[in-house]
Amino acid sequence: MTTTAADTTAPAPSHEHEHAHEHAPRLALAERVPEFYRAMIRLETAAAKDVDPTLYHLIKIRASQVNRCAFCLDMHTKDALAEGETVERIVQLTAWEESRHFYTERELAALALTEAVTVLTDGFVPDEVYAKAAAHFDETELARVIAAIVTINAWNRIGVTTRLTPGHYTPRSS
Repeated sequence: MTTTAADTTAPAPSHEHEHAHEHAPRLALAERVPEFYRAMIRLETAAAKDVDPTLYHLIKIRASQVNRCAFCLDMHTKDALAEGETVERIVQLTAWEESRHFYTERELAALALTEAVTVLTDGFVPDEVYAKAAAHFDETELARVIAAIVTINAWNRIGVTTRLTPGHYTPRSS
């Protein structure tokens, strides 16, 4: 039997890449403490009440970016897109301070407050950040924005701690 060059040529390399292994969640918190989970759902419902849905999505996405909660990013970006948010505004959200022209002044004030509450770098929310938010929202609106920020931060901590797996969420049809 003779061997030709065609017989010894290696197969063409595949341009498909395998994805990394998907991790399993660490803990099914909703199953282990259903009363707590139900309370979180009620908190979410109360926090969302009378907050502009577009603003609420931006708050949830930005806090989830800061907290590195992949599950919440997956969920809230899909929800925002399903409700008409643009890919461009979502992509620019990571650099909102340099991409201010994509957002309204109210949204910018809420994003600054979201970061200040989420990070608490100085151990408190700086007066200038709070004052700017207070200039764009009446007291009830501001209280609702704060409630939204606090709620998504709680969800992010649950998602990150229990390692909820991103990529499987499908938005509800409107």
